[in-house]
Amino acid sequence: MGIHSYMCMRGEKKVRKRLIIEGIITLVIALSPVMFYSYKYMPNDTESLDFWLFEVTSNGFADARTAVWFYLLKIIPLVLLITWFVTNKQWWYHAILIPISMYSFQLYSVITNNSKQVDENEIFYVIAVTMVVVPVVYFIRVKLIDKHVHGIDLDAMDTELQILKEKEELRKEREKLEQRQHTLSKKM
Repeated sequence: MGIHSYMCMRGEKKVRKRLIIEGIITLVIALSPVMFYSYKYMPNDTESLDFWLFEVTSNGFADARTAVWFYLLKIIPLVLLITWFVTNKQWWYHAILIPISMYSFQLYSVITNNSKQVDENEIFYVIAVTMVVVPVVYFIRVKLIDKHVHGIDLDAMDTELQILKEKEELRKEREKLEQRQHTLSKKM
C-alpha cells in the first residue's frame, strides 16, 4: 500500500467522521422543537414520571409535567447555544457564553431549588460572567479592528519600537566612545 492510498484512506475517515458529527448536530437542531414540546405528551397530575434512565419528580412544581416543562425551557436553548458556541468561527463567539451562563444558572436553580425561587437571583452570577466575557470580547475586537480595518499591526509596531530602542542605545554608546576618544586625544 502506497503513501497516496494511505493518505486517501485517512482523508476518507476524516470526511466520514465530520459528516457523522455534522449529521448529529443537524439532527439535534432539527429535533429541538419536538423535544421542547414533548412535555405536552406526558400525563397530567402525576407526582413523578419514570423514564428509562431516570425519574423526574414534581420538585415543588404543581406536577411532574410542569417540572419537565421548566427543565425543557432551560435545557433546549442551552443545548442550542452550546452547539452554536462550539461550531461558531466568528471572532465574537465568546459573547455566546453570556446566554449560556444565564441558562446554566437557571437550569441549576430549577433542578436544585424548590419552585418558589425560579429565575430570581441568577442575574448576579450572569453579571459576574459578563464582567469577564465582555472585556475579553472587546479586546479581541479591538485587536482585529486595529489590524484589519485601520491597518495597524501591533506586532510590527512592537518590532519597530524595539529597533528604535536599539538604535538609541547604539547612538548613546557611540557618543560615549566619541567622548572617550576626545578625552584621550586631549591627554596626548
